[in-house]
Amino acid sequence: MQISALRQQLRALGAKPAHEARVLRHWARALPLDQGKPPLAGWLPAPLMAALPELLAQWNSQVQLRGEHPADDGAARLLLGLHDGQTVESVLLPREGVCVSSQVGCAVGCAFCMTGTEGLIRQVTSGEIVAQVVLARRLRPVRKVVFMGMGEPSHNLANVLEAIEFLGSEGGLAHKQLVFSTVGDERAFEALHAAPVKPALALSLHTTRPELREQLLPRAPRLTPQRLVELADAYARATGYPIQYQWTLLRGVNDSAEEMDAVVRLLAGRYGLLNLILYNEVDGLPFDRPDPAAAQTLARALTQRGVLTKLRDSAGQDVEGGCGQLRAREAVGRAGAKRTPMTQPINFQPRP
Repeated sequence: MQISALRQQLRALGAKPAHEARVLRHWARALPLDQGKPPLAGWLPAPLMAALPELLAQWNSQVQLRGEHPADDGAARLLLGLHDGQTVESVLLPREGVCVSSQVGCAVGCAFCMTGTEGLIRQVTSGEIVAQVVLARRLRPVRKVVFMGMGEPSHNLANVLEAIEFLGSEGGLAHKQLVFSTVGDERAFEALHAAPVKPALALSLHTTRPELREQLLPRAPRLTPQRLVELADAYARATGYPIQYQWTLLRGVNDSAEEMDAVVRLLAGRYGLLNLILYNEVDGLPFDRPDPAAAQTLARALTQRGVLTKLRDSAGQDVEGGCGQLRAREAVGRAGAKRTPMTQPINFQPRP
């Protein structure tokens, strides 16, 4: 269901704008119905009040918890079932964050990502996106939402932006605590500039070399790293939120001294920071996780050379919870499970 459809349900039951906003706040923030003033009973129209428990149950049922995998780092990987039997993943992050999915599968086909091996199966609706946040809030406090789960948000732009606007208003989240992650698309940059709620931006960069980026992200728009950084930097300066440049470290692929020299030339002086992310290894994919100590040395050296750099770890390493892995394991156990690939396998061989 779309957020707009939820609003129509409320209006059909007699909700005025104030009633609508109040009910949606209760749902989006996972608040008890007896909380707040004035009390809902006696303030809401009687037909709406009578229907409210069933209505909220219907909205919550858009995503159902199919599996929870706690990790030693405080994260928890969640496998969520959708109404049509498809599944997506969310991650409860340390420090009161949640990572949500915007698509079932993904069409970009990143060579190092389990999700990309499936192709795009379907879009996740704005209601299903928000329902992931509501479910997370029923489990623990949530003050930050990152769109870094399954899918490419720029390929589901209308639903993602509707969810972001809703979470930044009725959901009570600070706009800079909503993080739109993308491989980069000119249409997405235009839409973000025009959006009433402007999220922070995370740009998946991964390399400074256009030809390597085409191998690693085969179905991403053909924008050069230089052009992507120019677009991202303009958005950062317009919003006042620094860009998070995402760089998944792949041993022997994008961690060379030459690549790091190019990073300095590309990002020094930009309004942002570089997140070096240790690769979460996936069985069957030809990439290796770098040595953490060597990665830490890279991060320190880049910071000293004028590119603020943080070394990040993919949450839930100890439960093998890389994006798409829970869904893949669950699919193996389902008799007759089908998938519809939209990308061909990448015959990419990392340098030794």
